[in-house]
Amino acid sequence: MKNRLEELRKQKGIKQEELAAILEVSRQTIGSLENGRYNPSILLAFKLARYFEISIEEIFIYEEEKEHE
Repeated sequence: MKNRLEELRKQKGIKQEELAAILEVSRQTIGSLENGRYNPSILLAFKLARYFEISIEEIFIYEEEKEHE
């Protein structure tokens, strides 16, 4: 799943480590989220949205997979 997490974090001027501490997750989790290697739990998605004061949909871009015919 694509997301704007790195962009939003940099706009706030904070490091991955700082965001991880605020959200009580590891820095590796933040890195994996930013690189699209990990999809957050719904709880973490809500925490991120609350922290950035925007909706979950404004952080995470859900794209349905195209069906192969």
